[in-house]
Amino acid sequence: MTVEPALELDCRGLLCPRPVIELAKHLTDVPVGAVIAVVAEDPAAAHDIPAWCRMRSQEYVGTDTAADGVARYLVRRTSAGG
Repeated sequence: MTVEPALELDCRGLLCPRPVIELAKHLTDVPVGAVIAVVAEDPAAAHDIPAWCRMRSQEYVGTDTAADGVARYLVRRTSAGG
């Protein structure tokens, strides 16, 4: 299944917790039901982003890769909060 994000955040080069901070900052930039992709090289993002989704009642859709092979974490906005 391919998910087309409404917004892609380029967090390459940012270390924990910056990718999650950027995700939280931009959550309301997309409507409820839309997907945000967070492209991050920091290995901690693989744990931090799903954990943030659980704490903030957002849906962690999964992981794929950006065109350059960097991990891309997909989050669906399910509620107003973040």
